[in-house]
Amino acid sequence: MARRGWRQDELVTGVLAGDRRALARAISLVEDRAPAAEEIVRRVYPDTGRAASIGVTGPPGVGKSSLVSALVGHVRGLDRSVGVVSVDPSSPFTQGALLGDRIRLADHFLDPDVYIRSMGTRGHLGGLAEATLQTLLLVDASGKDVVFLETVGTGQSEVEVIGLVDVVLLVLMPGSGDSVQALKAGIMEIPDVIAVNKMDHPAAKTMLQEVRSIVALDPVRERRPPILLTEALRGEGVPELWGALEERRRGLAERGELEQRRRRNLSGEVEALAVARLRQLARRAMTEDPAVRELVEGVQRREVDPLAAVGAVVDAVTRGPAS
Repeated sequence: MARRGWRQDELVTGVLAGDRRALARAISLVEDRAPAAEEIVRRVYPDTGRAASIGVTGPPGVGKSSLVSALVGHVRGLDRSVGVVSVDPSSPFTQGALLGDRIRLADHFLDPDVYIRSMGTRGHLGGLAEATLQTLLLVDASGKDVVFLETVGTGQSEVEVIGLVDVVLLVLMPGSGDSVQALKAGIMEIPDVIAVNKMDHPAAKTMLQEVRSIVALDPVRERRPPILLTEALRGEGVPELWGALEERRRGLAERGELEQRRRRNLSGEVEALAVARLRQLARRAMTEDPAVRELVEGVQRREVDPLAAVGAVVDAVTRGPAS
């Protein structure tokens, strides 16, 4: 029995049928790293890959959540079902999401064709929750037509999001030093579409021109992302923004690049997850294997060189736990 009376078969059947309660329970199992979670994801995986996935990233405070809410409203107006996964800052005490479902996207919370999930980063480097990939797969398997992934917008998350979605939307805001830093930090290489939000700001058109000048430096015209002005709270520019996202995804598909991107993304995630597990095993060996622990302490005393200890850690991981 998976949890609270749910059998694994019931959860799998429920997720594939689009049952919100079953989907919520399955995601909770994934977040808790419960033994049943991997089997559930494995069983629903053949039914994934149908949703259009869109990553929404950018510096904090530029209005990503408001823009996602406006996009959800527009997509629902097109009679398409939507999933939203928001990766939020974690509480250092509870390791949970500080910003919950009921705060974000409040206008859509009661819509049966919109599923919203907020996830804590749980200390993961770069701001993406370790369970984000599995969550996206579960939401995809539940039959949603479009899935938005909103990142916390700090550190490496802007770079990591490209490895999880079909297309990436970068949100910037005029008059923001963070947005200028985003331009300087190479984030311009990531997006498929750029939105300059809060179009009423006096510096909005100036920023639009600045971003255009940077985008124009890319010698491959097809790779240059379109740039649009939006006002999320009033919904201005949102239909055009959605059109640009769909056009970008359609172009990738027609050129065969969407399938290539998905294959590359999935391969990269396999590698990332494998490395994460190996790191856990290495840490366990360093604390629980007496021989390895002694070598590490020798390194700390400068009596053993680090590479010798590394070799012992690798040997301990590859041979598995001692019998």
